[in-house]
Amino acid sequence: MSELVTREDRDGAAILTLNRPDKLNALSKELFEALERHVDKIARASRTVGLVILRGAGGNFSSGYDMHEVLAHVRAHAKPHFNSEVIEKLASLPQPVISAVQGHCSTGALELALAADLIVAAHSARFSDAYSRWGLTPLWGLSLRLPHRIGSAKAAEMMYTCRSYSGAEAHEMHLANFVFADEEFEARLTALAADILANSWYANQVSKRALQESDGLSLRAAHGLEIFKNEGLAPDALKRVEGFCHPASKG
Repeated sequence: MSELVTREDRDGAAILTLNRPDKLNALSKELFEALERHVDKIARASRTVGLVILRGAGGNFSSGYDMHEVLAHVRAHAKPHFNSEVIEKLASLPQPVISAVQGHCSTGALELALAADLIVAAHSARFSDAYSRWGLTPLWGLSLRLPHRIGSAKAAEMMYTCRSYSGAEAHEMHLANFVFADEEFEARLTALAADILANSWYANQVSKRALQESDGLSLRAAHGLEIFKNEGLAPDALKRVEGFCHPASKG
């Protein structure tokens, strides 16, 4: 049996790929367990991994949770929290995280994608929240993360109508940070990763912590947090500033 989540390390980026292409990368308990193992390792590798990219195999991010498992949970009136914990671990990684969305990104998959700091969409991507269609309710943070990203009115529209939105529409509503033409997707994603990785990994991780810890605070409280919990210069700050001021000394 092939790995349900694969990892490739490339130029400082850890690329995690949901790997059930025959099932449109439908989410399952086993897939989440595989994802958790990778996330736990990456969380301990902040010096060797500067960026995480989450994507799906076969031209689709994920069609959402495997409906056969959903049926079993509904019949058992189960209230699992494991999947929520894995998604929270992904969101809490010290490194910036990108969800690279091609094809389907529906319901549970949307909850997973929303754990990322940035969402990159192919033009042909399709985003939807179809929980209400099946009489289900979000359990993994969608009711918090979706309105936080796109506003409560647009989130309500997505949740109530269960309609599908293109990559361009997702970008217009600020669900996706970037939308790339399908034929340019890989090259543009690679260039974006390179832009992020070229900066100080330490500074990026401090910025991520600051964004998370100041979320929901008043401007005054957030400013106080920034001043009094400042983590200082990055270890590579001197080298970077000297390289700018004295470019001839490079190399």
